[in-house]
Amino acid sequence: MRKTIKNVVTNGKKRDLSSSSSDADVTAAASPASKRATKVPVRLVDELVDPSTAAAANSSKPKLLGKIEILPSQPLPTRNKTTGELIFSDYPLFRPNRTPQEVLQAGSFGGTYYRPIKSGVTGLSYDGDTWKEFPSEWFTNLNTRTHVSSITYKNSINKYSVNCGGDLNMWESSGWISESDPYGWFQWYCRFYLGRRCTDDDRQIARGLGVFGPKGRWRNNLINKVRSAHPTDLTAGLNDHSISPVIRQLLLHWGYELTLKDLQAAK
Repeated sequence: MRKTIKNVVTNGKKRDLSSSSSDADVTAAASPASKRATKVPVRLVDELVDPSTAAAANSSKPKLLGKIEILPSQPLPTRNKTTGELIFSDYPLFRPNRTPQEVLQAGSFGGTYYRPIKSGVTGLSYDGDTWKEFPSEWFTNLNTRTHVSSITYKNSINKYSVNCGGDLNMWESSGWISESDPYGWFQWYCRFYLGRRCTDDDRQIARGLGVFGPKGRWRNNLINKVRSAHPTDLTAGLNDHSISPVIRQLLLHWGYELTLKDLQAAK
């Protein structure tokens, strides 16, 4: 029997990402903005590095999550026209507000997400054309060689012009990467959005909620900083991209951007 999202998030078996945090906590996930392009042959830029485990993970072999089974597919999500949230009928608490297409079109992952990789989890090499399984309209007006499958990470491609991401080897060693989605969470999200369902969904959704859900660590970290900087003008704070651009970019990679509604609702 599949667990409910509530159980996955609260039963103590999943990582707790709901606490507040400072900018220092994301330094391992994203270094300061730089104009210099960086070669990233083994970089995975959709994940958030936990500084407490990064060093140990980098010295370990890939940890396997076990066999992932494919389940019956589901229809595409609907969208709340007022909030912009995506509604998945089988997972109503999972409500990102950016589609995979919107994430890519906004400028994400330094242009490198679907680059060529050698997966330590599957043992296979992927030549950088994985993106071709997705609808062509997702990539309209994008140069896929520079914005989707490049081996050169460029801050300038990202919406907030910052470096944001982690190392593929570290995430494999930490046990976060499944053999069904060797590129990471965003690959899972692309497929989940299109209707694929699998036995890894509960885990991946719990991770997403821990980042951008109502109690998500990084969503609330950003909210607190915006409200602190602009306590009397939340609209100005929302549009002040000098406030935590790294966290804003990080949240975008997880299918979420802060809204005025969320700012106003925060306590």
